[in-house]
Amino acid sequence: MSPLEAVALGILQGLTEFLPVSSSGHLVLAQSALGIRLPGMLFEVTVHVGTLLAVLWIYRTRIFELLRGLAANDRDARRYVLLLLLASIPAGVVGLAGRSLFERIFERPLVAASLLLVSGVFAWTLSRTTARAGDPRPGFGQAAWIGAAQALAILPGLSRSGATVAAGAWRGVEVVRAAEFSFLLSVPAIAGAAILAVPDLGATAGQVGTLPLVLGFVAAGVSGIAAIRIFVRMLKRKTFHRFAYYCWAVGLGYLAASVFVPTLRGPIGG
Repeated sequence: MSPLEAVALGILQGLTEFLPVSSSGHLVLAQSALGIRLPGMLFEVTVHVGTLLAVLWIYRTRIFELLRGLAANDRDARRYVLLLLLASIPAGVVGLAGRSLFERIFERPLVAASLLLVSGVFAWTLSRTTARAGDPRPGFGQAAWIGAAQALAILPGLSRSGATVAAGAWRGVEVVRAAEFSFLLSVPAIAGAAILAVPDLGATAGQVGTLPLVLGFVAAGVSGIAAIRIFVRMLKRKTFHRFAYYCWAVGLGYLAASVFVPTLRGPIGG
């Protein structure tokens, strides 16, 4: 991987991580289209950690507020953190149990392209549910739904932000508050994925290259900050559902192109 390719993929990751268009799906399709073959999931995890820093920066005030509340034994802070922990469980269990399966799926661009169509459906539902969703914070049942959506979105092509915000809105959580919960929920999810990648660091870092990893990390963080701000702005303006057209166009476009360009199909079996 060249430094330029790393920056391009890092920017792609940062922009698509928080918009409802599936960052993992875009990385899979971009690597397939560019003919990049990376060992394991080290680069994907590295750029995901870059977007983690974007979350910590944008929501630093809220995070400090929660930490101060925990230190003061504030009931609301304890409840909110407990909800985040509860919603993190499904993705943790699914990620650990199905790690080898997910690594194989990440080599299947046709799966990612197909699941982008589902991400479009998630985004489109917000045009119907936003007006009815008014709860200022999730309850335990709502957090469980959001956590289940996050676990499902481990699959490349399914947008984590789109699935979790849609799940929250379906259950009545106000969409901007659902987005805040979703982004804070990404912190343990991304950190957990990074921890799982540590054993493979030495084996694959040399094959990918240190410079591409660093450049991809920085590019993902900077573009992630911009993406979060765009995400929240569109939720407030009630134009979020328009991302559905983009997901459908990319997914269908890639599937159509793969009919004429066999190399885009990736491995079929195995």
